[in-house]
Amino acid sequence: MHQTPDIPKKKVAGQGEVLRALLVGVDFGKSDFASGMEELALLVESAGAKPVTTITMKRSSPDAAFFIGSGKADEAQAAIEQHECDLVVFNHALSPAQQRNLERKLEIGVVDRTSLILDIFAQRAKSHEGKVQVELAQLQHLSTRLVRGWTHLERQKGGIGLRGPGETQLETDRRLIGERVRVLRSRLDKLQRQRETQRRSRSRSHTFSFSLVGYTNAGKSTLFNAMTKAGIYVADQLFATLDTTSRRIYLEEAGNVVVSDTVGFVRELPHQLVAAFRATLEETIHADLLLHVVDAASPVRRDQMEQVNLVLKEIGAEDVPQLVVLNKIDLADLNPGMERDEYGKIQRVLVSARTGAGMDLLRQAVTEYALAAKRLHLPLELADAEQFVEAKI
Repeated sequence: MHQTPDIPKKKVAGQGEVLRALLVGVDFGKSDFASGMEELALLVESAGAKPVTTITMKRSSPDAAFFIGSGKADEAQAAIEQHECDLVVFNHALSPAQQRNLERKLEIGVVDRTSLILDIFAQRAKSHEGKVQVELAQLQHLSTRLVRGWTHLERQKGGIGLRGPGETQLETDRRLIGERVRVLRSRLDKLQRQRETQRRSRSRSHTFSFSLVGYTNAGKSTLFNAMTKAGIYVADQLFATLDTTSRRIYLEEAGNVVVSDTVGFVRELPHQLVAAFRATLEETIHADLLLHVVDAASPVRRDQMEQVNLVLKEIGAEDVPQLVVLNKIDLADLNPGMERDEYGKIQRVLVSARTGAGMDLLRQAVTEYALAAKRLHLPLELADAEQFVEAKI
């Protein structure tokens, strides 16, 4: 049977217990390092843990064995003892070998940025589709990190009779995961076909549709509720929304339109998640308009907009027309307003979804887009989209 040296098990919080986390970040010379570490603390809190101390350093490249080097690993070991930490969270993606080396060295669980975001998504997923997508992403990520028997998978499958002749435990585990991945992909394909049928129905009726996109915690769900009175879950935390929700609303002059709320984006969103959530995110590809919701109070809003546009490009939605919505103006001490370019086309709208300030201007802006699409009886073409200049904040 396949065996490896023991690796410390990650501690699991009991009821009412909060895990204490040591945060680790390496500055490779990027300008957004400080904001990235602040975001890591928010991610850890969103996962239900408590950041108690932080170690940062500058390096030109990662250390092959420990990512942070043996000296900093010793420093981390001392910090763990001093602050009684339960786990270590890295603001980077670790290789399987680096993670194993660190766990052996530090003798507690080590979580990288990818695993952390996957864990948050697993906690937040509520719909069947969301749960399937998260499980698929987790299995694809963890399959590269198998180092010993996953007995819980065997218990689910029954165990006896599943192991082929001469198979090691590791080979069996990989085969079980591969089978589960195939089942999940089949389910997602079916759900994707159902979504496609719904979209074709909307297209035949020429129903104008727009989707809310933006960085996580930019206020998309609050804006969605303000526009639709849907009452979906809202929280001041990262990734409060995972499941795409669509509602039909009535706009004077434009008539019925469909608005969809989508999962928030974040820098270095794990590739497995983008791939697994493609069925959900494709709602944005087929929209006539994207409302790019931006946190007006964030000092790094330009960087966040850039990250959102990178993900949109990855899923093939970079050519969908965008209207930038500066949200949370009440926190940024800004006034509601609508800005147009020299051709009279709308550039951006300033609103507060929480207080309702500027929401009438946003409805007016969406109505203009909807009427333009209605005149054509087609989704807005790129040639028309070029007239709507994306905001440069």
